Amino acid sequence: QVQLVESGGGLVQAGGSLRLSCAVSGRTTRTTAMGWFRQAPGKEREFVAAIGLSVIYADSVKGRFTISRDNVKNVVYLQMNSLKPEDTAVYYCAARSSLRPTMEVNDYDYWGQGTQVTVSS
Repeated sequence: QVQLVESGGGLVQAGGSLRLSCAVSGRTTRTTAMGWFRQAPGKEREFVAAIGLSVIYADSVKGRFTISRDNVKNVVYLQMNSLKPEDTAVYYCAARSSLRPTMEVNDYDYWGQGTQVTVSS
């Protein structure tokens, strides 16, 4: 059974930083594409970043967010810098049964419960 558990969310002022973590069990991050998505109130879930054979980012976070993984600890991280109020959302970690990262929600097979990120202006 694959389980994803996010942590690291919280309240931060605009311009600040947070690091999200996603602990993975039941599957190794070495052979799995991992993604971060977010969902703001009243909006659809959207892609943020993903890592696998390559690394991809949404245009809205390029240059500010960095995704990385520790294959020994089986953890995926999302370092978020220069945060903006529009980054406020619940952030979800996701895994797919392939090493090819994609931006599509439906391509991911496993999801965490999410962690709230709130950026105040």
